[in-house]
Amino acid sequence: MKLSMGDLFKKLGKLGANELVLDVREPDEFRSGHVPGSRNIPLSQVAEHLDELRKYERVYIHCQRGGRAGKAADRLGQLGLKNIVCVGDSGMADWIAAGYPVER
Repeated sequence: MKLSMGDLFKKLGKLGANELVLDVREPDEFRSGHVPGSRNIPLSQVAEHLDELRKYERVYIHCQRGGRAGKAADRLGQLGLKNIVCVGDSGMADWIAAGYPVER
């Protein structure tokens, strides 16, 4: 399943405690501005957090423009996770351009 950042924005206020917005950008990118309430695990480390991510009903993965999110979603899917939603072909750049809230 794929969403846009606009779709994610619409869901943001309705996410349950068992849903996670996961930003797979590098920590310095995350610190410069991220989706409110999101968690940062860089793409290179997502596989190391498999057990933790498995506990969520749904994990919405995004990055700057969509490429790293797609790679993370593919990798986690290969490792057996079925709760992944990729925010592909969109990312933090689009979020900021749309004027959505940014946490720093």
